[in-house]
Amino acid sequence: MRLQGKTALITGAARGIGLAYARAYVAEGAQVAIADINLAAAQAAAASIGPQAFAIELDVTRQDSIDAAFAQAVEKMGKLDILINNAALFTAAEIVDITRADYDKLFAVNVSGTLFCMQAAARHMIPRGTGTIINMASQAGRRGEAFVATYCATKAAVISLTQSAGLNLIKHGINVNAIAPGVVDGDHWDGVDAYFAKLEGKPLGQKKREVGASVPFGRMGVAEDLTGMAIFLATDEAKYVVAQCFGVDGGNWMA
Repeated sequence: MRLQGKTALITGAARGIGLAYARAYVAEGAQVAIADINLAAAQAAAASIGPQAFAIELDVTRQDSIDAAFAQAVEKMGKLDILINNAALFTAAEIVDITRADYDKLFAVNVSGTLFCMQAAARHMIPRGTGTIINMASQAGRRGEAFVATYCATKAAVISLTQSAGLNLIKHGINVNAIAPGVVDGDHWDGVDAYFAKLEGKPLGQKKREVGASVPFGRMGVAEDLTGMAIFLATDEAKYVVAQCFGVDGGNWMA
């Protein structure tokens, strides 16, 4: 029960990594707001966890939605101790085929959404002089990839925002750090695999098998591989950890 009495809001938590974080946090004693653009899916996710989880509708591209969601979470839980910025989108294309629409959509969710959710959380945390913000970066934010320019750029921006916000907010007792997963199996990577099947002319599933085999640990990650770091960063044990980005990737990238 390392998070006993803590409260958390997790964006994009109706499925995948966000849902795994919500389950892990509740198991450690926290109360969790599952914030997602798909309210029905968030409600189903909360119901599957139990009374310590509840659903909130949140579109991270709209300021009114951000403000309302954070106000609702604080009203329900009484305070906000932890924010995990998990909501994100992915796309892949040749450089000459990147569209402004896809570029704008990814930056709106992955970068602007992260920044303005951090801002909303900080405004609730600053008066209490304490808080934890965890941003979801990626190994893709540490290097370019031929078909993933826009996504890589957004995750590089998340790492930079984490550093700047971490340095700015620690004076208020708010720790900001990031987690950079590698290749994580699940619905998300099924979509990634489909992009690469089209771009590289491979059968569905082949790219997924290849990247899994290339991980030094010996397999792709699963969402539950990331929960230990997310729990640690939210505990008092991590109070002296400021503005860092932690790779949880089976050895794919050595920082």
